[in-house]
Amino acid sequence: MPTFSYRAVAKDGGAVTGSLTAENYQVAMRMLEERSLVPVNVREGAVAAKSLTGGTKKIKLRYLTTFYSQLADLLRAGVPMLRSLDVLARQSANAALTEIIREVREDVSGGMALAEAFEKHPNAFNHLHCAMIRAGESGGFLEDVLSRISVFAERQDELRNKVVGAMIYPAVLLAAGAVVLTFLMVFVVPKLGKNLKEEDYNVLTYIVMDSADILEHHFGLIILGLAAIVVGVSSFLKTDMGLQLKAKAELKAPVAGKIFVMMAVCRFCRILGTMLGNGVPILQSLKISKDSAGNPILAEQIEDAAESVRRGEPLSAPLATAGLFPPDILDMIAVAEESNSLENVLVQIADTNEARTARQIDLAVRLIEPLLLMLMAGMVLCIALALLLPILSMSTSAMRGG
Repeated sequence: MPTFSYRAVAKDGGAVTGSLTAENYQVAMRMLEERSLVPVNVREGAVAAKSLTGGTKKIKLRYLTTFYSQLADLLRAGVPMLRSLDVLARQSANAALTEIIREVREDVSGGMALAEAFEKHPNAFNHLHCAMIRAGESGGFLEDVLSRISVFAERQDELRNKVVGAMIYPAVLLAAGAVVLTFLMVFVVPKLGKNLKEEDYNVLTYIVMDSADILEHHFGLIILGLAAIVVGVSSFLKTDMGLQLKAKAELKAPVAGKIFVMMAVCRFCRILGTMLGNGVPILQSLKISKDSAGNPILAEQIEDAAESVRRGEPLSAPLATAGLFPPDILDMIAVAEESNSLENVLVQIADTNEARTARQIDLAVRLIEPLLLMLMAGMVLCIALALLLPILSMSTSAMRGG
């Protein structure tokens, strides 16, 4: 059957583009109407531009959490896969996700596995979720996997929202301080400096005046230079060497290092426990979950641990040699292996330490706020002293001369 590309408008007014397979043009128009889409342009052939699917647009985690949970409930209730996807496509509150679900439904109806259909939309369904779904399909426990992915994604979204929410005030404080200091250095200091005599300058005054002069005459170049540095650093961090350096910096950071380590360990423990709890063999679970840590150094050490497990060694031994897992977590893993309750203990470890890590993040952010205030107050004090001391010196000289 021919393929038709289309541009249409969804219920919420959002633009939707994509492709579908139909017998003829009239059938394609009818299919769009059944999807509650108003056609704008429908033509036979390949898609001219990328659609609002996994190709270009990311789907927020909260929408995916709801989708996974509802799909698991429908399948557990005995609703066939294709009908479940039809129901979710009609109920989805996100136009992009609706279109993705419809495309997944078409692929599944054509005989493709659900995991393979998801993999065609990498910006919506990440590699870890697809790997877990593939294991659930092959093992016959897809509903349980979808439910656990939903819980895991919800926990991950909550932790991310806590971190972002906690950093909003310090970020606003830092931006406001930068604007105030820039205004002082560009507009206030040069005007006051014209009324000062250079013989009354001290070291602090020379530093502030020279800095103000550079900002006043080369402000545009400084902004371009900072932008170039940001772009260069961002590009470098995407390379293999950059990723390794970033990973090392995260793990060895003075205060944040422990938080980064615990966040990575918690993600790994939750994914591994989820996989084992659904009957996935430990070697396959380690292979899938090693990338869930989000740190390439830790992923390499987990891969080494998988090789040790393949040789018949317990999991806790190679993880201990890595030096990143805290001793208490290693002891819990070792005891869980002996009692054959590893999957439950791993999830428990993730629950406990995620809550503890969230409290550490809150405490760290609370410490950042007064530190930023002290830093900005110190810089404003330096500018004030640089200007006031020469003024006082000039006043003293004038009074002596009078």
